[in-house]
Amino acid sequence: MIVVTTENIANFRVKETIGQCFGVVVRSRGLGGNLMAGLRSLVGGEIVEYTKMLEEARRHAIDRLVANAQTMGANAIIMLRFDSSEIGQTMSEIVAYGTAVILEPV
Repeated sequence: MIVVTTENIANFRVKETIGQCFGVVVRSRGLGGNLMAGLRSLVGGEIVEYTKMLEEARRHAIDRLVANAQTMGANAIIMLRFDSSEIGQTMSEIVAYGTAVILEPV
């Protein structure tokens, strides 16, 4: 599955646009992680626990996005984007979305 942030892909053309596809992940940081992150925030700098959690959540969101596009019969996703939001004070929602298409070589 080709997944790109662009509208066009070199040496391919969009044969068919299938439609919007997405992958959603909601993650919660455990109590221990929140305590460590809180302590790190006192001294400043990167909060490694949250960075790791968000990187994993993005990977899972892309995996779900690809599975959704495959179910729709696509062989590529163009215009990949991410959106995120907070749910309460302990959960993060990550959404990967794009357009499911069928590509063919030029």
